[in-house]
Amino acid sequence: MADPLLFNPRTYDPAHFDPETRRLLRATVDWFEERGKRKLIEDYRSRAWLADFLAFSAKEGLFATFLTPASAADGQQDKRWDTARIAALNEIFGFYGLDYWYAWQVTILGLGPVWQSDNAAARARAAELLAQGEVFAFGLSEKSHGADIYSTDMLLEPDGNGGFLASGSKYYIGNGNAAGLVSVFGRRTDVEGPDGYVFFAADSRHPAYHLVKNVVDSSKYVSEFRLENYPVGPDDVLHTGRAAFDAALNTVNVGKFNLCTASIGICEHAMYEAVTHAHNRILYGRPVTAFPHVRRELTDAYVRLVGMKLFSDRAVDYFRSAGPDDRRYLLFNPMTKMKVTTEGEKVIDLMWDVIAAKGFEKDTYFAQAATEIRGLPKLEGTVHVNLALILKFMGNHLMNPAEYAPVPTRLDAADDDFLFRQGPARGLGAIRFHDWRTAYDAYAEVPNVRRFREQADALCAFVTTAAPDEEQSRDLDLLLAVGQLFALVVHGQLILEQAQLTGLEEDVLDELFAVLVRDFSAHAVELHGKDSATEDQQSWALGAVRRPVVDDARSARVWERVEALSGAYEMKP
Repeated sequence: MADPLLFNPRTYDPAHFDPETRRLLRATVDWFEERGKRKLIEDYRSRAWLADFLAFSAKEGLFATFLTPASAADGQQDKRWDTARIAALNEIFGFYGLDYWYAWQVTILGLGPVWQSDNAAARARAAELLAQGEVFAFGLSEKSHGADIYSTDMLLEPDGNGGFLASGSKYYIGNGNAAGLVSVFGRRTDVEGPDGYVFFAADSRHPAYHLVKNVVDSSKYVSEFRLENYPVGPDDVLHTGRAAFDAALNTVNVGKFNLCTASIGICEHAMYEAVTHAHNRILYGRPVTAFPHVRRELTDAYVRLVGMKLFSDRAVDYFRSAGPDDRRYLLFNPMTKMKVTTEGEKVIDLMWDVIAAKGFEKDTYFAQAATEIRGLPKLEGTVHVNLALILKFMGNHLMNPAEYAPVPTRLDAADDDFLFRQGPARGLGAIRFHDWRTAYDAYAEVPNVRRFREQADALCAFVTTAAPDEEQSRDLDLLLAVGQLFALVVHGQLILEQAQLTGLEEDVLDELFAVLVRDFSAHAVELHGKDSATEDQQSWALGAVRRPVVDDARSARVWERVEALSGAYEMKP
């Protein structure tokens, strides 16, 4: 019997979506399943460009249907920007291979500045290119200073006729080899300061666009390209001045959310392989899964993965319900990017400890999963960048709640148009949140939720009695340790909200929070050891350490769920 908490292609039926979304998601699964595992792995090993996948997408209108907002859909009812179904497709792509997801992801990033633009000609061109099955690219990063958009060296020289000639290079640009439209960030040579920023649309097939190379050894085409006197006319200009800067940051806000569900898909496929292998391998006359440490590692991996899914699914609701007066998604977004993807690394590592050498074999999905899972925490801003961003919200989230109407589950067929009118990318410290304690109160009788709540309350005491002083506030190493503790509280909050909405079994929730209690304790010990930690902070850190509530019967029941994954799914050869 399939586990209802995990994606399984054998039983997948996204009946909660509208008919066309349901058809396209199932058609995507069927396309991968019909190709089979051998072809999937062969393409990954040979670094083949994804031409057949993109041909399938074009034929089905997959990208066009999912990535054209209603405002650009010319009345076609099935086209909309719907975060719930985008998340579902991320999970499917991750399940079959991150290369497929990456071509889709950088198309999303490339479209961000276009759909935020008032340039009707550029929007119409993008919609038509999508309908033709083209992919897109996001030309932001540069070789010498990464995504530091203050320092861009893509220069636009006025041509004397109201347009510009753009020259400069971009580095680490996905789909740069094939994009019908590349959203490129640069600055004018005749205007100083932020007023000189420009986002413009370029075509990778233009003679002034020079493809230098693929900078990675992969099917992903992560390009370096160079523009030499590329003509930029009024129909190509997407944003100017401060609006160009905001478009860059707001595009990343939209795009980096996709990393969490891709990570989930990778872990799910790898888990089926790992549990099946371990359960059927005999060592010293016993199945590998008979050993207590193996059961613990696989159970921890399973509940961490369930936590990843619960958090991400709930975060979708806040994305879709966002507006000018509700920007809570700006905390939950870097959480999905930072916390969920690093949880994915832990899930793979736990399973890899169990299957050991099997995880290197070339005929497994696991071998590529173990490699590709590392990339997600490092894309769209490092873990440290996103953790520092999360810290901006800590005071208001923990100590200064506000009243909000409850946010429902958002699986409705609606267009998430606010994502393309987010406005100025500032004022994060003023964002307010609903009371995080409400979610914990609903599960106060669950032993490990109650124990974790003690740690969360202790963090509030830390903020009021032992918070970093002015000098320590410049010590990012210390602050990041505090950020990990705060992130765990937020992680637990949305997990509990989603658990209540979905009726999650209490055994699974209790086992999951036993893991979170251990994690909080580990980060508290890390804070204790920081060079600049004061005596009060050291004392607080040790006082926040807790032991999870142990229940052998509960753990055995959760293990039965994990054990049942053996043979539950195997991709056809």
